[in-house]
Amino acid sequence: MYEITDVSFRLLCKKYGAGLTFTEMLSPMALARGNKSTLRLFDVQFKERPVGIQLMGQNVEEIKKAIKVVENKVDIIDFNFGCPVENIVKQGAGAALLKRPEKIREIIRAAKSVTKVPISIKIRSGWDKKSINAVEIAKIAEEEGCCFITVHGKTKTQDRGMETDWEIIKQVKENVSIPVVGNGGVNSPEDAKRMFDKTGCDYIMVGREASRNPYIFKQINDYLQKGDYKEVTKKDKIKFFKEYLELAERYQPKFRYIKYHAMYMTKGIKGGKELRLRLSQTKDIKEIRKILQI
Repeated sequence: MYEITDVSFRLLCKKYGAGLTFTEMLSPMALARGNKSTLRLFDVQFKERPVGIQLMGQNVEEIKKAIKVVENKVDIIDFNFGCPVENIVKQGAGAALLKRPEKIREIIRAAKSVTKVPISIKIRSGWDKKSINAVEIAKIAEEEGCCFITVHGKTKTQDRGMETDWEIIKQVKENVSIPVVGNGGVNSPEDAKRMFDKTGCDYIMVGREASRNPYIFKQINDYLQKGDYKEVTKKDKIKFFKEYLELAERYQPKFRYIKYHAMYMTKGIKGGKELRLRLSQTKDIKEIRKILQI
């Protein structure tokens, strides 16, 4: 997730039970050319492994060069073929590649030709409701040797607030033998169990909800194993952000990442709207600490 999954946040999620985390989506072109800003975002620490890098793009030569830059630091290389952001789609990358299944095959094959690091892909159900092709692409991923596939149960054209269709995740699971990761619409431990029960998927990927509550992984694991979990309180939310901030002070992400996390993790707190407005106007960590009294 862009400007969310910095190393400090990944370490926090790992602490609370995430089995695997990913970098934010990065540009192969920028990595291949040694762009300093992009290389800074690729700040993977040994203690967070296993960890994956997520790449976007369609230029296979740039992708192959980028893989050589990152392969020694990651355990999985994931390609995002589902990103709906217009700037990405206009480049012919992200969800635009859902329209070009054979190009997806070419990218996977090219990646596997230059590395022994496992390759995975993340897709949506299709471009729109008239072109649902997740099963077709999943079969390509299986044929080309991907280690797993993540399926988000929405099309590119569906808005964030629209309901996620888990039926397509079930269909993918029923048609391939590689592990299938369900994604989309998991905002609570109960949602996670329902997704497992309804789709038969092997794993679940949690995105947006984790930015608000990194403890969600612990809650899900407890609910699946024991049938119960601890609710998160206002005090807990401040505690989680304080833990993130301590990590951020060590690993030094860009300040806007820290500010965004302060705003995300205080959602749901009484008076949170005004609090987040004040946080959005901060210019340094000292101001954030003063506002949150930490």
